Parts: sequence; C-alpha cells; structure tokens
Amino acid sequence: MVDALSPTLLLDDGRRIPQLGLGVYKTTDAEAADAVDFALRNGYRLIDTAAMYLNEKGVGEGVRRSGLPRDDVFVTTKVWFTENGYDSTLRSFDESLERLGTDYVDLYMIHWPAPANDRYVDTWRALEKLAAEGRARSIGVANFHTKHLDRLIAETGTTPAVNQVELHPWLPQAEVRAYDAAHGILTQAWSPLARGHVLDPAHGGDVLAGVARKHDKSPAQIVLRWHVQLGVSVIPKSVTPQRIRENIDVFDFALDADDLEVIASLATGERTGVDPDDRN
Repeated sequence: MVDALSPTLLLDDGRRIPQLGLGVYKTTDAEAADAVDFALRNGYRLIDTAAMYLNEKGVGEGVRRSGLPRDDVFVTTKVWFTENGYDSTLRSFDESLERLGTDYVDLYMIHWPAPANDRYVDTWRALEKLAAEGRARSIGVANFHTKHLDRLIAETGTTPAVNQVELHPWLPQAEVRAYDAAHGILTQAWSPLARGHVLDPAHGGDVLAGVARKHDKSPAQIVLRWHVQLGVSVIPKSVTPQRIRENIDVFDFALDADDLEVIASLATGERTGVDPDDRN
C-alpha cells in the first residue's frame, strides 16, 4: 500500500480534503470498484462520485477492497438535480449511503442548482441537517455561479465548504475562484482536461506538449499541475492504471511564470458541459 501522495487543503469547516483525487464519472460499478481499489492502493485518498453516476455501489466496494480504514478515505457524493428539495434530498442521501455501504460521507454536494426549479435553497437546508447529524461531515455545492452562492448564503447563513465547477485551461473560472476564495469556499475542478480535448494539438495541445517536454512530464500532468498551483482541488477521471498513477504524479515539479503565461493564452471561456443556468 502506497502512502497518501496528495497534500491536503483546509476547508472552512476545519476539515481537510486531499487536493487531488479520482473522479468516476461515466464509469460502471465494476470499473469503479477496480479503479477505486487501484487508486487507493497507489496513493489516492479522495474519491468523487454522485448518485447520477450510477456507480456508488462500485465505489463502496473499491474502498472496502483496498483495505484502507474508512476514515483514511475521503468520499464525496452528490444529490442529482431532479431530487432537489428538502425531503427528496434526504431520501436520496439515504439511498446513496446504502449503495456506498457506509454510514457517512465526507462531503455531500448539491450537484446542480437547477435555478428554474427554485429548490436549491431547500436542498441546502437538507444538507445542513445532514451535517448537523454528522452523516455528511462536510457539505458543498457543484456548478454554482456566484449569484447562486450569494442567495444560498444570504438565505441560510451557511457557506458551502466546496464549490465544484468545470475548470480547465479553456475555462479558468477566475471570477468564481476569486469569489470562492473571498468567502472561504474551496474551488474544486471537474473535467480538468476538458474531457481530454485540451490535449488535442488543434486546441492547445501543441502548446502544452512544449511545456511538457520542458519538464519531462506528460501534457496531462502539466494541466493537473496548473490546477494544483491555482490552489484548487482537482479530480481527474481515469480507469487506466497507468494514467491513474500518472495523474497523481504532479507534486515533484513546478510550473514557472513563463509556463503559466503560455497556459493562460489557452483561455477561451469554452465549456465542455452545460452552463449551470441551463440545467433544469
């Protein structure tokens, strides 16, 4: 068993979260079990899943199969936007726990605000209850614009520990990151490689390849190191053992000012996913 390889970041609730973890989006239960087990045996300690991914059972199996004590693994899951609302969120949480085979999660999140449905504040109140009970040790949100966060904080008085958003060199999310930092919220990046498209030579991959040669790293490692140096948490997804190992091997070098300037030139504002205002 390899010791934890990722440093941790302090959340505003006093808990710590590994800076780099494993995402399991679009992964079957069987694939998730294998990938989680392998990742945990090779230095990962953060696993990010969601009810919508339909692989919480596999994630739980992978955690148990790894042999690590439950408290050594930071497990995140999320309530899907169709279940937003107070009672429906509590039901969804119980179902997630049952599938995961655990009696708590380290981080429970609202997956999307779905603002047109206007239920994310009630959903957040359910998360507050789960946090008070200790069944969700930290609570956060995903895909929230700053206006959604403003309303949530104003109406409940509770600030999310984490805001997980699409974030990569095309979409550096400077405004969201600045807002989160000012409010003590940790920004976490999903789709950190823009679903792999940012590595395409036609869309910036040639630039990244040049930086990669300079540091004797892969272009993917360059992008993940860029996230690390932004101070965000990042959850690259892979089911391939070699890539799982490669993705966490980003803590033994640093990008310099020239590298960061080159990567900044890739920003276009392009998303690979849905704008949060359009998910309803």
